[in-house]
Amino acid sequence: MAKPLLKIQRYFCRKPVRFFSLILLYLTAGSLVFLHSGFVGDSGPGARGRRGSVVAAEMGSRTSPSDTRGLGIMSRVFKETHRSGRRYGPPWMKKIRQEGREKLSRGEDYTSNWNRALKGRNAKDVDDGRAKYIGCYVDNTQKRALRGVSFFDYKKMTVFRCQDNCAERGYMYAGLEFGAECYCGHKIQAPNASESECNMECKGEKSNLCGGANRLSIYRLELSQESARRYGSAIFKGCFRRPDNVTLALPFSAVIQNMSVDKCVDMCTEREKSLAVLAGDRCYCGFPTSLFSLHELEDEEMCLHRCHGEEFESCGNDEYFVVYQTQVQDNRCMDRHFLPTRGKQLVALASFPGAGNTWARHLIELATGFYTGSYYFDGSLYNKGFKGERDHWRSGRTICIKTHESGRKEIEAFDLSILMIRNPYKALMAEFNRKYGGHIGFASQAHWRGKEWPEFVKNYAPWWASHTLDWLNYGKNVHVVHFEDLKRDLFSHLKGMVQFLGLKVSEDRLLCVEGQKDGNFKRSGLRKLEYDPYTSEMRASINELIRTVDTALKKRNLSGVPEEYMPR
Repeated sequence: MAKPLLKIQRYFCRKPVRFFSLILLYLTAGSLVFLHSGFVGDSGPGARGRRGSVVAAEMGSRTSPSDTRGLGIMSRVFKETHRSGRRYGPPWMKKIRQEGREKLSRGEDYTSNWNRALKGRNAKDVDDGRAKYIGCYVDNTQKRALRGVSFFDYKKMTVFRCQDNCAERGYMYAGLEFGAECYCGHKIQAPNASESECNMECKGEKSNLCGGANRLSIYRLELSQESARRYGSAIFKGCFRRPDNVTLALPFSAVIQNMSVDKCVDMCTEREKSLAVLAGDRCYCGFPTSLFSLHELEDEEMCLHRCHGEEFESCGNDEYFVVYQTQVQDNRCMDRHFLPTRGKQLVALASFPGAGNTWARHLIELATGFYTGSYYFDGSLYNKGFKGERDHWRSGRTICIKTHESGRKEIEAFDLSILMIRNPYKALMAEFNRKYGGHIGFASQAHWRGKEWPEFVKNYAPWWASHTLDWLNYGKNVHVVHFEDLKRDLFSHLKGMVQFLGLKVSEDRLLCVEGQKDGNFKRSGLRKLEYDPYTSEMRASINELIRTVDTALKKRNLSGVPEEYMPR
């Protein structure tokens, strides 16, 4: 017995042989684990071929032609293995599944059947402040449990990322499947499954589960007020009275059998119209105009009339219309140019960082048709369409110039100025996010809880006040705009800004801007910070700065800061 063992020892002592032997053993073990993962779990209907596609997606550019043949063989193995669709489990589970399939065949909604799915999960799992865990649900490739938008990421999917994407689009539910797939929907149209069947780790965070094979881990989202006014890709605008001349205001219409929001939105999208208007079984399409400006909202109860094709939706009636904004771009305000002749005056668009300067530039460019410039150069803004970013700020080719400067010399270089002011609590957080996460990104929890945030507030909060005071003192002709007022009543405040710039106001163009107001630089979706980052000492200091700015504005016969700024 000793001699054979001695021979084996000598064999592995030879380095080249030992190296290749270990490589072979490693590859064999990996193949066995890979095969085993294909057999474990419940495949369910519709899973065939998907595992093979997931493997291909994960391997991506690493596959050579010979590797592709290998993947083809593996996919056939999975196909053969899961062909029967056989399920295993106790008899009581079989009964529950049978009842679920019967309900699903009758088209019932399973949104409320989630209580038993919560068993065994602690309070943190159920409610993390952004969304509530509902349970594990059956999914089917032929008839999805969540029938809104979907997206996949086979490398970096996380629970929060899926929730955020669904909330951004206004969906009530977010579901994760197969560790890397995210589905959104307004209701759940599938039966519950056992919690043990949602057993696949998220690709982007191993500490959380993201469903399973044909199994969805579903969360009910706590939407922000703005997100809640969406319906999938369409934005809910409200209930409005029928315009006096409906055929002129909304030039295209059609009667739709079994009317639903989706059907009207789809029809108007195909017609390349930005408004989808539901009036009972009739769908109107058009653009906002002075005949139908969407400025006079009616009580939503006036539009409560169930859609024939979808009992959970309201389709309005002959007198009160339900209006949605489609994904079609209103091109009436999208053309932008440099000024045809050199401007005689330099106009500043001044603000403290984080006060909405980039957003204001976007609005001004759409409202006027002219590019805005900048005291700086930001390549990311240039690449997003701000073509005046590359011009020297004194070129005279842009309608106004972005600046965060607050020195007397820099301020007096401008002939006119629009001064943007924002609630310092919001402005400081916005600038901190930009500083550590980019224009639409977010600072990490480590930054918020580390030494960076207190140091930032200490240095930047006094600047918020001094910036405003300096522009009020040294600016030659200052037009003050509060970020919150512009957001609340965009039409009238943007109209005032255009008039201050000395340009003729086009109401149709302003109405177009209202539909394109967000632009490419907007942080939205679920709330990112789950606690108040401001200490009592920070608040005491910032509140004193707010009072100082409020007093300075009133001394110049301007309206003080909005009431929401003031400490309570």
